Amino acid sequence: MENSNFFAIEKELKLDEGYQKTYKNVDELLPTLPRSKGWWLDQLLQYQGFWLSAYGIRGSMLIDDHFNPRPTDIIVATSPKCGTTWLRALVFSIINRNSFDFSDHPLRKANPRDLVHFLEAHIRGDGSTASIDGLPSPRLLSTHLPYSLFPECMTDDTAACRFVYICRDPKDVLVSKWHFANKLRPKEVPPLSLEEVFDLFCKGALHYGPFWDHVLGYWEASLESPKKVLCLKYEDVKKEPLECVRKVANFLGVPFTPEEENKEIVEEIVKLCSFENMSNQDVNKSDTRSQEIPISNSDFFRKGEVGDWVNYLSPQMSEILDQITEQKFQGTGFSFH
Repeated sequence: MENSNFFAIEKELKLDEGYQKTYKNVDELLPTLPRSKGWWLDQLLQYQGFWLSAYGIRGSMLIDDHFNPRPTDIIVATSPKCGTTWLRALVFSIINRNSFDFSDHPLRKANPRDLVHFLEAHIRGDGSTASIDGLPSPRLLSTHLPYSLFPECMTDDTAACRFVYICRDPKDVLVSKWHFANKLRPKEVPPLSLEEVFDLFCKGALHYGPFWDHVLGYWEASLESPKKVLCLKYEDVKKEPLECVRKVANFLGVPFTPEEENKEIVEEIVKLCSFENMSNQDVNKSDTRSQEIPISNSDFFRKGEVGDWVNYLSPQMSEILDQITEQKFQGTGFSFH
């Protein structure tokens, strides 16, 4: 996700005048922000109520200044380790279900991150918005940014772009993110202890955190603008995958036809996007990393189970997280159960 090598690459880009101004504003802002220890090597900075890396803040400000939304844009949004890979795959397969044969589908040859552009990264492009502007409609983009950090031109009721969001029980998110972070830490750097990340998580000091505020931002937006924002729960997806796939298709305005239902297209999409299927594709078994892309395809797949937290968290940790969750979501109408 975020890595200092991106900054070295950016310095070599020939930025257009608008980008130069935004970069200057970012460089002036970053030293003034509160800081916290990051989960791998980068530091986190508090920006507009959320903890982001410098990379995430820069992406947010570039989007605010330079992104030109289209009415057909679809934004796949998640807090990290909440089902990002599955949601990217699902929305891609729904939107493109008439373009590919399931036996020779792009998801059998490419990781979902290669098929769905990560907005915070691709807004940088070659020093302009060209890499985003050149995408055909409907543009399918993914993000980890909180809803409140998007410009009004994307979140206003008059803006037609849509957000599909997925969230997950914070106990499972904590465990998954802990494993993920330790995969990304260099071998010469000691791994993070569970106790250390538990403390950071509870304080909200994680990438794009606090986790609970991230969820509430999208949840409240979905209540205010149900045609614009759809919220899914990872646990519901695992329990009722067929219904969730239909729900997403209906939301995106491309419901399954009776003919498609008879051909069991929904079932085919569920199979294609399942954790078991994607994790067993050769392309997703790759553990190749580089300075430019420090995350391998295999890093995105561990277990994908609901309730795996019970194998790691103590009863006291579980109780504390449940108390925070109950307090944060009290009166909002949202619950993971």
